[in-house]
Amino acid sequence: MPRPRPVVIVTRKLPEPIEARMMELFDTRLNATDRPMTRAQLVEAVQSCDVLVPTVTDRIDAALLAQAGERLRLIANYGTGVDNIDVDAAYKRGITVTNTPGVLTEDTADMTMALILAVARRLVEGERLARSGEWQGWAPTAMLGHRIWGKRLGIVGMGRIGSAVARRARGFGLSIHYHNRRRVHESLEAELEATYWESLDQMLARVDIVSVNCPHTPATYHLLSARRLKLLQKHAIVVNTSRGEVIDEAALTRMLRDKEIAGAGLDVFEHEPAINPKLRQLDNVVLLPHMGSSTIEGRLDMGEKVIINIKTFVDGHRPPDRVLPSMV
Repeated sequence: MPRPRPVVIVTRKLPEPIEARMMELFDTRLNATDRPMTRAQLVEAVQSCDVLVPTVTDRIDAALLAQAGERLRLIANYGTGVDNIDVDAAYKRGITVTNTPGVLTEDTADMTMALILAVARRLVEGERLARSGEWQGWAPTAMLGHRIWGKRLGIVGMGRIGSAVARRARGFGLSIHYHNRRRVHESLEAELEATYWESLDQMLARVDIVSVNCPHTPATYHLLSARRLKLLQKHAIVVNTSRGEVIDEAALTRMLRDKEIAGAGLDVFEHEPAINPKLRQLDNVVLLPHMGSSTIEGRLDMGEKVIINIKTFVDGHRPPDRVLPSMV
């Protein structure tokens, strides 16, 4: 007798090829409206499925998991990070957690470089001027930005994405500096001609551009605090394509307003989708709606990883992208 297909609930709309494949393989319940599930809907989902496929916008905390039914055995996150999931609580309840690492590396690194260029060369301001109908033509002192060739880039978090950013940045003539929990292998340092800084404070005080590429964890919450932001030089710019919680956004906003630092490029925000209104009023910041990984190719690759993780788990094997809690 064939084994019953697992009930899989997907919290948001995914690319059509991924949804079609999931419907073929599993007893899949889709979110056709693409509106984030309410708390009540998430409770109902975890009580009635074998596998939950949430995204970064779904908060899967200990209180929610305490209401889960006995059948929930896998949370296959559609995303690289798992800061939206209480992995420790899931582990204690015997629920496996997976994610989709690696597939968004190049896309996010591309966006990081785009933001570095956009802020340094005032691309958004120029685009607004061109659209306004008020442009009076070229002038020697109009729309002056800054050259990035020869500047120092400080990367906070030299993982997959940080390393990919460094490779791109070298092509633009930036010198690479980085701070990481652990020093990377000497072969990677040699390839990137990268300088390691054990002290984040010392690195921040000496670089021209800061790129935040570390995950959000309790240890990295407000890693770029008000105190650390004040270490930056006045001409420095900050780019964040990681998680908004890594930076003290209120302090950053004040410093941008008071011209204590030159500019910022932000794809993520501390309380997103809410963005500080004061931040939105500033011309020296480029704001994007969390689109660093938004490519068709990346979203399809994410979906394929989710499917592989579910199928491997259902077949009785350890899924390739299992995430273990900090206590293990």
